[in-house]
Amino acid sequence: MQQHLAHTVKRSRRRSAASLMLALTVMAIGAGCTQPPQNSIATQQDTAAPTSTSNKPGDELATLNMAIIPWQVSAEQEKQLQPLADYLTKTLNRPVKFQISKDYDTSVNLLVEGKVDLAYLGAFTYIKARLRDPKVQPIVAPIDKTTGRPWYTSAIIVNNASGIKTLKDLKGKRFAFVSKSSTSGYLVPMAQFKDLKIVPERDFSQVKYAGSHDKVKTALIAGEVDAIADDKRSYLAQQKAGKFAPSKYKIIWESKPIPNSPIVASSKLSPQLIADLKKAFVNAPDGLLDATGSESAGYTLAQDEDYTPIRKLQERLGLK
Repeated sequence: MQQHLAHTVKRSRRRSAASLMLALTVMAIGAGCTQPPQNSIATQQDTAAPTSTSNKPGDELATLNMAIIPWQVSAEQEKQLQPLADYLTKTLNRPVKFQISKDYDTSVNLLVEGKVDLAYLGAFTYIKARLRDPKVQPIVAPIDKTTGRPWYTSAIIVNNASGIKTLKDLKGKRFAFVSKSSTSGYLVPMAQFKDLKIVPERDFSQVKYAGSHDKVKTALIAGEVDAIADDKRSYLAQQKAGKFAPSKYKIIWESKPIPNSPIVASSKLSPQLIADLKKAFVNAPDGLLDATGSESAGYTLAQDEDYTPIRKLQERLGLK
């Protein structure tokens, strides 16, 4: 199905090459003329979890509901995702509704319980979802516009005033992770800490879980912590926006490539609908922002094997 799709969509050669590059790099870490239906984006706090209806027999134009992990402040994330919602609604000729979840694990729950049709998950939260329902499947992942690859990296950023120069200097300092379900904001840096025999709860004076990538950076700016784990591209975007002066903050560690956050399909979706979704995403125009707030160069096909390195990290750390 993926090979057939790759030959029938626009820019398929470039994005198939990106998919191959993902498989190679992650090993290092171990439309109709009718008026389109109305779409919307809602936060979970404002809207009750919708019931998935797209897989009902004979209900071909039912709303597609997608859960989104809370990467940023919800208002900013909603604004950034609206063009993608508009594009999908027009291309699929059906309403597409994005729902920003209150936390990472809620997105997983909504997907495996069949309350949404799709979920924009992190690599680690995808592994969690797959453990609970082996039939959910990643269908596509965004291509980073800067690197041209479907991967990103984790980074540890410090306030220069803290005197931290190396990871070992983190001992006795205040540290913030994003969430225990975050890939770049927890899982990957925890693996590095384990290699260095650093136990955060024992060795740091304070450990904080901020809840989102925006919130973890806010904690650093506010002086609540001395160092944070974050998505490097997200940090650099904020630095470019003037929120992090290079003279005051710096990256002291960067991970090897991490497979990009996948869009994951519910086990209840039909093969035809999944094929249509893949085609729509792979044909998406360059420049749409993904859930992380990063400008994408489109999407490439994804498969479960792409996330094997993340699964191995999870097993090595004994996390669920």
